[in-house]
Amino acid sequence: MKRILVVDDEQSITTLLKYNLEKENFEVDVVHDGEAAIDYAMSNQYSFIILDLMLPKINGFDVTKKLRKEKISTPIIMLTAKDETIDKIVGLEIGADDYVTKPFSPRELIARLRAVERRLDIQTTDETEGSVGSNHLNVGNITAYPNDYKVFKRGMEISLTKKEFELLIYFMKRQNRIIGRDELMLSIWKDDMYHLSRTVDIHVSHLREKIEDDTKNPRYIKTVRGFGYKFQEPEE
Repeated sequence: MKRILVVDDEQSITTLLKYNLEKENFEVDVVHDGEAAIDYAMSNQYSFIILDLMLPKINGFDVTKKLRKEKISTPIIMLTAKDETIDKIVGLEIGADDYVTKPFSPRELIARLRAVERRLDIQTTDETEGSVGSNHLNVGNITAYPNDYKVFKRGMEISLTKKEFELLIYFMKRQNRIIGRDELMLSIWKDDMYHLSRTVDIHVSHLREKIEDDTKNPRYIKTVRGFGYKFQEPEE
């Protein structure tokens, strides 16, 4: 059973969250201030921390910074009553994994938990599937150096944007595997994953323009209708 720490000073919210999370088979601990949150998080193993921004003693921002400084990597979903972009950006930049703006429904929060969980599963897969024995990847006439941020086609360097580069590396590490748009959104866009799914198609199109000889007849990035994309060795 996965264990969650809920941190909020509003009794009605913690009661509601505890009830709904336990229905989803989570074990739930509840505390009501930032100081207790740090103590619990550093003394116990949690699958998630649901953390309110406005807390007594130590606020949610400082709790997050303290935990990340102490190498506590437990995923944090931040709760905030402020619908201000700057709060969301700051929260994500200091180490939160997602945010939910009050008022929210328990179903929304649980959906966000599941989304973070899927993203972590994909990242774990990255560490196993994506590991390579050398410092470069090679498929057909394309050679990529992930650590050096460089890509070459037939020996000529190609200029890619950051997202195009990440997308190409993700594809190359999963050669011949069908990859859905949702997986790409979770893996490449991560905390920015609330973009439209069309974002994936646009970036794939731009990447094709740079690595394919003929974008109308792509040989590397194949579209698998109804599923996503497959990166492959070009056929002779």
